[in-house]
Amino acid sequence: MTNATDQKRFKVLFLCTGNSARSILAEYFLRRLDAAHFEAFSAGANPKGRVNPYVLELLKDGYHVDASDARSKSWDEYRDVKFDFVITVCDNARESCPVWPGQPIVAHWGSEDPDSVQGTDEQKRQAIKKVAVEIYRRLGLFTALPIASLDRLRLEQMTRAIGS
Repeated sequence: MTNATDQKRFKVLFLCTGNSARSILAEYFLRRLDAAHFEAFSAGANPKGRVNPYVLELLKDGYHVDASDARSKSWDEYRDVKFDFVITVCDNARESCPVWPGQPIVAHWGSEDPDSVQGTDEQKRQAIKKVAVEIYRRLGLFTALPIASLDRLRLEQMTRAIGS
């Protein structure tokens, strides 16, 4: 019988251009949803150097997730890490995604860019909330996949389908 601590934790990298909103949400949601089976990371092609304050506010107040250690970082930090999954959450990251060592499953789960929303603070919060709900729902589907019982091709198909 396999002990729960003997189970492999899958490494998942969420990529976006700025690593300030969508990829941060995905990283911290996955940590909350299933830290026992997944190690979650996020990065950007051209990191903004700051995390959107409304993202931090929503994670803390709306989802009770402590993301005080969240930071916007370059995907160069992870160039030598072997990930099991690399998931792009914006179209720009999808187009410029580098080749990752270890042949991870690569999927695209695009969402609108809440950082591009112009308007009042409330409109910006609503844009973040809308994207957060979409990402959280997708991660719920992802964590429910029977990863251990699927062959790689089927797992890749199902992971990609979540973004459709």
